[in-house]
Amino acid sequence: MISKMSHAAIFVLDQQAALEFYRDKLGFEVRTDATMDGGFRWLTVGPKDQPGFEIILMEPNPGFMFDEATANQIRELVQGGKLGAGVFDTPNCRAAYEELKAKGVEFISPPEEQSWGIGAVFKDNSGNWFSLSEHPEDEGK
Repeated sequence: MISKMSHAAIFVLDQQAALEFYRDKLGFEVRTDATMDGGFRWLTVGPKDQPGFEIILMEPNPGFMFDEATANQIRELVQGGKLGAGVFDTPNCRAAYEELKAKGVEFISPPEEQSWGIGAVFKDNSGNWFSLSEHPEDEGK
């Protein structure tokens, strides 16, 4: 049976710009950057403290997965901020917010108290949005 998830993909409009965002602003490690058959770039990044998980930064280009119309629809959804991509945990949401904001990360909402902890929402440079979450019950783990 399935034992864990190792990769998840998000669509980005420009892989090089996305690499710079995730590496330089979020501090992620580059795990794989390889050119495959047909010129397809396999580009993955991941949080330094989570070596068993990789995020595939995938351009929605026509080819083996999509026709031109579908690729255009995906690009429009990403660019319009219509696709949420996930949740990143942090031990201190307010400090992470200040650090990321100083690096130029665009926030949709600042840190706010929630019933489960503290959360903020930011966008990557393609338009994908992410929650940044602090869970008080995780302190000390």
